[in-house]
Amino acid sequence: MFFLPRTGSAHRRPVAPMLATAVGVLAAGTLVAGALSAQTPPRARDLGIPFPGEPGAWNAITDVAGVRVGHATIIEGEGALVVGQGPVRTGVTAVLPRTESYEPVFAGWYSLNGNGEMTGTTWVEESGFLEGPVMITNTHSVGDVHQAVIEWSRDARANHPIAPGIWWSLPLVAETWDGRLNDINGFHVGKEHVFAAIESAAAGSVTEGSVGGGTGMVCNSFKGGIGTSSRLVGDYTVGVLVQCNYGRRPELLIAGVPVGQELLDWTPPGGAGGAADAGAFDGLGSIIVVIATDAPLLPHQLKRLARRAPIGIGRMGGYGANSSGDIFIAFSTANSGAWSRGENTTVEMMSNDAVSPLLLATAQATEEAITNAMVAGRTMVGRDGNTVPGLPHDEVRRILAAHNRLERP
Repeated sequence: MFFLPRTGSAHRRPVAPMLATAVGVLAAGTLVAGALSAQTPPRARDLGIPFPGEPGAWNAITDVAGVRVGHATIIEGEGALVVGQGPVRTGVTAVLPRTESYEPVFAGWYSLNGNGEMTGTTWVEESGFLEGPVMITNTHSVGDVHQAVIEWSRDARANHPIAPGIWWSLPLVAETWDGRLNDINGFHVGKEHVFAAIESAAAGSVTEGSVGGGTGMVCNSFKGGIGTSSRLVGDYTVGVLVQCNYGRRPELLIAGVPVGQELLDWTPPGGAGGAADAGAFDGLGSIIVVIATDAPLLPHQLKRLARRAPIGIGRMGGYGANSSGDIFIAFSTANSGAWSRGENTTVEMMSNDAVSPLLLATAQATEEAITNAMVAGRTMVGRDGNTVPGLPHDEVRRILAAHNRLERP
């Protein structure tokens, strides 16, 4: 397990790249609920929530060979907000497209509603390539993460130089707003957290819920955060990872059932975090969706995949509200060797007539990834005592059973 001490100004000091082996990066003595728990939180299918399609072995974006995910999580303090001190409920998540340190992948992006940020997308649009990791954090830490990725890339020599000593980087950094729970104006995400998220990135099981960039996020008035899912499509795989922080309770659908409507008056034990507490925060948020596949798709086809993420969001009642940043990136790990600074290359392209199952898989995996994020979310108390309840599993099961939509887990 990797622990990273943090002092008040540590995130502004130059630090050397480090090897990290854990998903949690905390101040010394800080306990992380969920991220470092020995008990794996349940996933949506464990509750008997039904989903169409066949998932991969991990039911995660990491089912796409070569894709790795890492998190750095910061949870500190309690009580009244003191800007710059906390309480802190935030972090950063890294998605690495390929095992190799530097080999750009074909990519495409799409925005359903643009009240948010995903840096580097103009070059993705222009070049057709994603040239580094996808980073996800909170809204006001985008700049710090962006700079840290450049520094990490420089020190790790992860970018191919144009000429000796000359290289450049346009990192892709996305965000959602965690100001309901986190001291978002305290700028607590530092380069040490970015380095740790990248260097701890691993294949296999992905920790979900209140972890990494999703630590302080809220989804449909319940605890949200990081979620993932995948689908097998013939010889290919589509994997999705979300950072969900959007929506209101009244619109929430699960497995097609209006669960949010039936939970309008639900209040958790103790009362804090009930429907009345959502108030002005309701709907103030965003969702980032990262889509990976090993199918040989070109950038314009990957944009088509990115455009299907809203279908999965819509299946859960999301509609791209004015205050929501709904931004999606899709990439393909196929066509290794396609990127070159000076040589023509030959690439493989899937027939457009064969793409429809991948589009369906994207919608399905997006829906399940969001549900997984909410199922994994635990009740969290943040700044000023603001409390966001975790999705009540027993209530969800009761409601789905009443609608004959519950499978035996």
